[in-house]
Amino acid sequence: MKSGGLIRRLLLALMALPVLWLAGLAWFVVQTTRPAPEAPSADAIVVLTGGKERVAAGLRLLLQGRAKLLLVSGVGRAVTLHDLATTAGLDASATASLAGRVTLGRNADTTHGNALETTDFVMQNGVSSLIVVTADYHMPRALAELRRQMPQTSLLPFPVHPQVGWRALIGEYGKFVAVALRAEDVAQTLGLGWAERAG
Repeated sequence: MKSGGLIRRLLLALMALPVLWLAGLAWFVVQTTRPAPEAPSADAIVVLTGGKERVAAGLRLLLQGRAKLLLVSGVGRAVTLHDLATTAGLDASATASLAGRVTLGRNADTTHGNALETTDFVMQNGVSSLIVVTADYHMPRALAELRRQMPQTSLLPFPVHPQVGWRALIGEYGKFVAVALRAEDVAQTLGLGWAERAG
C-alpha cells in the first residue's frame, strides 16, 4: 500500500514536469517581449556583445548622457572602438567624443564571463548603478549572472529586440533555467523583470 502511494506520487510529479516547463517558458516569453523602458540614467553602461544592435544602443545611451562610462564586454581581440562606432553608424566627431569613456572588455566569451568582467569594471570605477544592454531574450539570464556577482549594484535593464526564432528562444530558456537552479535564491531569480533592481 505504501509503495503504491509512493509510485502514484512519483508518477504525478513526472506528469507535472512538462506543465511546469511550459508554464516557465510562457513566463520567460512574457519577460522577453516586454517593451523597452524609457532610457534610464546610471553611473555606467554595460553592453554584453552578441549583436550590433546591442553596441549601437549602448553607444547611443552614452552619447545621450545617460551615463559617464561604458563597458563593452566580450569584444574580439582585433576590434577597436572605431570599428564599433562605424558599425553603429556614428560619424567621426561622435566617435572622438567617446574616447576615454569606453572600455573594451576582451576577457569574456560567455555570459558568466561577462558578469565577471563587469564586476571588475564596476569595482575599479566605483559604479553603484548600471544600465545593462543586451538582447531581450538574453536579459533574464544576464541579470541573474550579474546579480550573483554584484548584489549591491542597481541593474537597469535596457533590452534591444532582435528577430529570433523559437529554437533560439527555447535554447536560451534552457540556459536560464540552468542559471536559476544554480542561484542561491531561486524565487528571487525568477522574479526578474525589466524593472529589476539588484540588492
